[in-house]
Amino acid sequence: MTRAKTLVIGASHWHAPLYADRIAAQHDVLGLSDADPASVKNLAVLWDAPLYSSWEELLSRHQDAELAYVFVPHDTMRDVCLALIALRVPLVVEKPVGVSLQELIDVREAAEAARVPVAVPLVQRGGPADSWLAKAGRSVYESAQFIAGPPDRYLTNGSPWMVDPERAGGGCLINLAPHFIDLFLHSSGAKRAAVTAALSSTLHRSNVEDYASLTLTTEEGRIATIQVGYAFPESPLKRHCAYTRIGAAGTSTIWSDGSASFAPIDGDSEVAQINVDSDPLYGAFVDEVAGQLDRGFQDLPGIRDLEATMTVIWDAYEFAKRGGTGVHTQH
Repeated sequence: MTRAKTLVIGASHWHAPLYADRIAAQHDVLGLSDADPASVKNLAVLWDAPLYSSWEELLSRHQDAELAYVFVPHDTMRDVCLALIALRVPLVVEKPVGVSLQELIDVREAAEAARVPVAVPLVQRGGPADSWLAKAGRSVYESAQFIAGPPDRYLTNGSPWMVDPERAGGGCLINLAPHFIDLFLHSSGAKRAAVTAALSSTLHRSNVEDYASLTLTTEEGRIATIQVGYAFPESPLKRHCAYTRIGAAGTSTIWSDGSASFAPIDGDSEVAQINVDSDPLYGAFVDEVAGQLDRGFQDLPGIRDLEATMTVIWDAYEFAKRGGTGVHTQH
């Protein structure tokens, strides 16, 4: 398989190390950029690629790129994506693709008009947890909890902009919830869902919310409750997660320690131990990107999947802003 000529933009993003080894194995990195070049010198060495402090210079020097990974701060995503689309470069872009729904729509419309494929690492889809939950069949009722570490971790992991609401667009809701909203929409077959939301920053008193609780309802009456947070202590355990899906085939559950069960409508129950750590899913996603680049990422989550997910997210922020329970972060 030919190694695509690849750009990595915004390499200090906290997910970049999770992609790094597979990017080295799968792609020919032409160059990388970051506003803080010193923080990503190790990646420049790993990828044997020149390092730029400006994404504009990176693009001007390497217009022969065949693929780009976009990890920049959320308030820069729209401009970077539109510049890549203008060059007809297929791209992988982290959620949320902007600090408003309109910025995401701008990117989606430009990509579709130019026929430039866009893949979005909604990495939980197709992962071990998703595969186990699928035993229940199409989701009727669902719950997901994903509580990660405190917001101050972004001050030390190379992404301090994540606790600036103007640059990030929000806190744990915009960052963590897209994965689980996507799983519910994809499983239920719904293209949209109404949402109510409660947001709070009471625990850490940060500028962004550190806890969000959502209830999604589809036109068919399918319901999901999703709770995400920057509320888990700094700990080797890393995070808390728990999932339940109820469908026509039965009920699937997964807990933080990886213990999983499936109680079918008929037949014997199943138990298993699965890996609930989401970190390894990013390297696997790189492998899928490499394998599907010549097919336009047709089997990977794309910009329309993200638009459906982010519509729920921005509706949730708007619900809170209009007087729903909790603290709303302006965007």
